[in-house]
Amino acid sequence: MINDIMIVGGGSAGWMTACTLIKKFPNKNITLLESPNIATVGVGESTIGGIKNWTKFLGIDDKEFLSHTDGSYKLSIKFTDFYKKGEAFHYPFGEPNIDGNFTKMNDWWSKKFYYPNTPNSDYADCIYPQMALVNQNKITYNKDNKIPFDFNRHTAYHFDATKFALWLRDNYAIPRGVKHIKEDVKSVEHNEDGIETINKQYKADLFIDCTGFKSLLLGKEMKEPFESYNDLLPNDSAWATRVPYKNKREQLVSYTNCTAIENGWVWNIPSWERIGTGYVYSSKFVDDGTALNELKVHLKSQGHDISNSEFKNIKMRVGITKRLWVKNVAAIGLSAGFIEPLESNGLYTVHEFLWYLLRALERGDPNQHDKDNFTHQCKVAYKGFAHFVAFHYALSQRKDTPYWKENFNKTWSDHITELKGDFVNEFLSMAQKKNVEYHWPHEGGTGFHSIAAGFNYPPTDLTTLCYLTQKTEGQIMDEYMPHWDHLQEKKEMWSNAVKNEQNLLDFLEENIYRTKK
Repeated sequence: MINDIMIVGGGSAGWMTACTLIKKFPNKNITLLESPNIATVGVGESTIGGIKNWTKFLGIDDKEFLSHTDGSYKLSIKFTDFYKKGEAFHYPFGEPNIDGNFTKMNDWWSKKFYYPNTPNSDYADCIYPQMALVNQNKITYNKDNKIPFDFNRHTAYHFDATKFALWLRDNYAIPRGVKHIKEDVKSVEHNEDGIETINKQYKADLFIDCTGFKSLLLGKEMKEPFESYNDLLPNDSAWATRVPYKNKREQLVSYTNCTAIENGWVWNIPSWERIGTGYVYSSKFVDDGTALNELKVHLKSQGHDISNSEFKNIKMRVGITKRLWVKNVAAIGLSAGFIEPLESNGLYTVHEFLWYLLRALERGDPNQHDKDNFTHQCKVAYKGFAHFVAFHYALSQRKDTPYWKENFNKTWSDHITELKGDFVNEFLSMAQKKNVEYHWPHEGGTGFHSIAAGFNYPPTDLTTLCYLTQKTEGQIMDEYMPHWDHLQEKKEMWSNAVKNEQNLLDFLEENIYRTKK
């Protein structure tokens, strides 16, 4: 029976693990051992909607931690210059607002066929009510239901990941009984069941590896092989820094902006005190020094003051461990696997893998089937998200640098070309929808349809519509035109409905930071 659990490694992954376990199993002995001399990666400042499932499960209210972690709210991810230079689009959280006036094929695509100059960004504006808030830099709890927007389900967070880990430690984990030991791992002793002790004194029934890219327990000690995803995802390095606000009211926005540049892309994450930013790039095409210069040039072009900024270089281990639970050692966080930071997935794998871990532990004493099933569940989620991120490169039309040109000419795996990724919520029916029903799925919060629209990747075309319906282009236009008008009406209605809502800065001052007088 698993009664004693030792988490090795702190940071976001370690303390999220400690909080989750003490919440679910308050009577188990849970200990977190972390080195006082090893810094965490600490740049995972942007989250996606699933983080709220985790905070709600733990009973953590936003107001409890956002003010202590430089936190803000996030409604969307913006992709700039990914499809083509000079074009941008949003991927908002939650399900689209699709009502009875929509046919099987999303009406927006038919408008795009007849009016090809319609911006790709118009898609999100037409079917996501919260884009009215994003476009005006406003936010609301929406208690009066002015627009079809659920604050709890359609928002995520920006915050300082290091401060988030410390808040979890001091305000949740330790007060609930998690033991905290600050000590370097000097030795690991083994027996036939896996790890027997750490530093010849610390025993546990289950050791959880949260040691980051080092994978000290699962990789180094248990010698579990690592499966690289560098053939699917092009980037393996990053520079990270922070810059001050110049105009906080305008720059503090409710979305993460990802901008494609010469050899990768730059993130822009506005938290309360400053903007987190960095450059994800491929060492195959650019060395670290040149990449740093490219980042600095980009930041200056955006008007940022970098005179006092410190730059941290990160080498990313992109891929996943073959098995995530070996004997009495399981892995959570970077030690388990990592997808490059696009789509803000770093903490996603933490809370989702933790959910699968709880399911295994609830049975009592996990047998080999439970351990293997844990690996399977985690890898299905991981692979699917990795394929989802890969689509952002596979659908790009850029070829203006050697990096983007190679990406443009790349032969992708059949998961990408045949639309048969492993992410159940995203891709289970995608191939069926596109190749048989000529329609992107949008049920269940799936986001591929938003990405497809941003990259101008339609599920059907006018020729197919004419062929299948035995109608002319003029007849199809007459049929769909009223629906285009309805899309525009809804977009304008949502925009007007939120005109008097608070600017994000004012909202945070009043509801989170209590600085508004």
